[in-house]
Amino acid sequence: KSAGLRKPFRTVAAFLSFLGKKSRSSWGRMDTDVDQHLRDVQRAYLDFLDDAETDGTYTDKVREMVTNNGCRLVVNINDLRRKNEERANALLGAGCEELVCFQKALKEFVATADTAYAKQYEEFFVGFEGSFGAKHVTPRTLTSSYLGNLVCVEGIVTKCSLVRTKVVRSVHYCPATKKTIERRYTDLTSLDAFPSSAVYPTKDEDNNPLETEFGLSVYKDHQTFTIQEMPEKAPAGQLPRSVDIVADDDLVDACKPGDRVQVIGLYRCLPSKKGGFTSGTFRTIMIANNIKLMSKEVAPSFSADDVAKIKKFSKSKKDVFEILAKSMAPTIHGHEYIKKAVLCMLLGGCEKVLSNGTRLRGDINVLLIGDPSTAKSQMLRYVLHTAPRAIPTTGRGSSGVGLTAAVTTDQETGERRLEAGAMVLADRGVVCIDEFDKMTDMDRTAIHEVMEQGRVTIAKAGIHAKLNARCSVLAAANPVYGRYDQYKTPMDNIGMQDSLLSRFDLLFIVLDKMDPEHDRMISDHVLRIHRYRSPGEQDGDVLPMGSDVDVLTTADLDAAEEQEKELSIYEKHDNTLHGQKKDKKEKIVSMQFMRKYIHVAKALKPVLTREASDCIADEYSKLRSQENLASDVARTQPVTARSLETMIRLASAHAKARMSKTITREDAEAAIEMVQFAIFHKVLEKAKKKRPRDADSEDEEEEEDGEQPAKRRKERPPRNPDDPYDYYDDEDETVPDIGRRREKRQETRDKDTQESMDVTTTSEAGAKDGGVSEDRLQMFKKSLLDVFKKEHAESLPLQRVTEAVNGDHPDDPFSEGEIRSAVDKMMDSNQVMLSDETIFLI
Repeated sequence: KSAGLRKPFRTVAAFLSFLGKKSRSSWGRMDTDVDQHLRDVQRAYLDFLDDAETDGTYTDKVREMVTNNGCRLVVNINDLRRKNEERANALLGAGCEELVCFQKALKEFVATADTAYAKQYEEFFVGFEGSFGAKHVTPRTLTSSYLGNLVCVEGIVTKCSLVRTKVVRSVHYCPATKKTIERRYTDLTSLDAFPSSAVYPTKDEDNNPLETEFGLSVYKDHQTFTIQEMPEKAPAGQLPRSVDIVADDDLVDACKPGDRVQVIGLYRCLPSKKGGFTSGTFRTIMIANNIKLMSKEVAPSFSADDVAKIKKFSKSKKDVFEILAKSMAPTIHGHEYIKKAVLCMLLGGCEKVLSNGTRLRGDINVLLIGDPSTAKSQMLRYVLHTAPRAIPTTGRGSSGVGLTAAVTTDQETGERRLEAGAMVLADRGVVCIDEFDKMTDMDRTAIHEVMEQGRVTIAKAGIHAKLNARCSVLAAANPVYGRYDQYKTPMDNIGMQDSLLSRFDLLFIVLDKMDPEHDRMISDHVLRIHRYRSPGEQDGDVLPMGSDVDVLTTADLDAAEEQEKELSIYEKHDNTLHGQKKDKKEKIVSMQFMRKYIHVAKALKPVLTREASDCIADEYSKLRSQENLASDVARTQPVTARSLETMIRLASAHAKARMSKTITREDAEAAIEMVQFAIFHKVLEKAKKKRPRDADSEDEEEEEDGEQPAKRRKERPPRNPDDPYDYYDDEDETVPDIGRRREKRQETRDKDTQESMDVTTTSEAGAKDGGVSEDRLQMFKKSLLDVFKKEHAESLPLQRVTEAVNGDHPDDPFSEGEIRSAVDKMMDSNQVMLSDETIFLI
């Protein structure tokens, strides 16, 4: 018995019935209050959207959404905070019911604007952006205190599932009763979070069979992906954390693995039931309502002023290609030809697909091979920041399937599916492969098809597919022995098969040459770069105040500043960054302008002219004849039919840099110069120059760039032990030692004799004219070398040599005795051979 009750309750049911009668009226009042509250919230959001009388921002956005046939409106939470702070705080704190009201308000607003359009969609969605304050977190700081809140999480997408369909509303028809039954489905990822049974009804209440009307049923796309905190934000020595995201409807496929994203959504836990009870730990997910990419844009935005500047720049300068090449990676000293090749690679050639299905690739592949610490990886880093789409990989960190495509098993369903590799993801872009020599031969052969055909063919596990991978390859590698061996041929140093090397259009050997003057220039350049400080740089870092993110907003502040700033063609000169100005006309093109210029120039498709075609055809036949006749010429790669296509592609890229619609002889000659340097490291003489410069000055300039030019065997100067291209075959490796010993003995003898007698020992032929002095001997050697270079021959008559040498020195000609004496000295040094009045170059 209870003291407050007059008679006891005999059963529990009677007691509950008594409580129900007492509290029914109060529960009814509470339900009415909740409904009224939700209606008030919905009305508040409707007032926010209906801003036609004020600035009309969201009225215009809704109209634009209807025009674009969309169903998601992105709202800036800062605007909501200014207009209705109470609703903004409630949205961040209890986002679920607020979001339902907001979406109902949006559907009502769309119905007033366009009734027919509102009936097309089951529901409209609201996404958010703006400043989230303390709710702007990373996967590491996303703790249980944020459950049920609207949060913004930023990180890198690590994996994405396949896009699957989920039923929202099914319609069933009963042939017996001629009635239609409709059923809605929800699960734990829905906003209202009251899961319903996912089983289709097959019979009605009277056991009559039902037919599913698939055409009238409504489905939605569904995808899950995982984002991981950014490696640079993770604490030292700890693994990065990750969080699962659920994306529905139009948000599927909004990002791919590798993208840096900001995801705004509701943080929620999913209770899991095993054996009729739930464990204490729940799986947590985020239900996304907006995804913002933080990666750079693939296509830059152009204003009318930008287009005018690009046109003016292309027409105002005669040497546009040279200026753009010098502006490539200005922080890297030298490497003039490599920068030209990288510029050609970014511009690309002209791809052609013939009527019979044959594809002629337009992508240019470049391989840099050479000593450590010659800025190869830095060149790759520059391309990563400049190219619109670039994927970085390394030799040991990537396998053959990782570069092309792999067949994997889906974790959710167990089905086999394809996963795109780096080269497929970089379609129409650039793949940068560092440490290319560290890859195994099996992995290197996997990219053969991609480099020539531009596609990946898969026939594995019952999957037959062709994936596009039309990308350029920029690879960096070390020689076989770690450093370049000067006593072996370039082909032996490279150590890769010809089938792979022929697919590279240009192959550069980068040497770390020890030269005091060159080293001094490099040290000045490096020290200057280390002294440079950017204008916005601060002393020290800001202390973190409870959040690991740098900016507490989804807006890209740098992009907003760039849009406000006018596009400048040239960078402002900085003595610390660019060095002292040697010439007033020497300017560096800014990276923003170069990115936009390359984007426009890449779209052009120049046409070959007759004279350019003849020039390229002649050069190709010369290269092939050298390939056949002189098999011992020091070359870096085989000359095949692909070399002809290489010259056409390079000439096309040169014409694109000038914004020209035709490929002229000038473009063809520029392409030939690059190919000659890449294959033979030969620097061509420029016929038309404002100031005279001979081949020797060109050679000196290239030596300053850290690459040692080599001469072909038939026009080779006397043996230089420091020249990597001046090599001997393995059979006669003893010859250079004997020659060098003889040369050293002869030089010592000459030096001693000159010190003691002040005259030079001469041969019998030169004795009658008193011999030749050391200075005159050096002059003769230089003139003789120039004659052989000019004639492109291995032997010349003595009479022709005499005329040419005296033609170089009309004021002080050589006598016959001096010439004979000089030739005898050079014969003693194993540099030339005289037979039947003909001089042979050894």
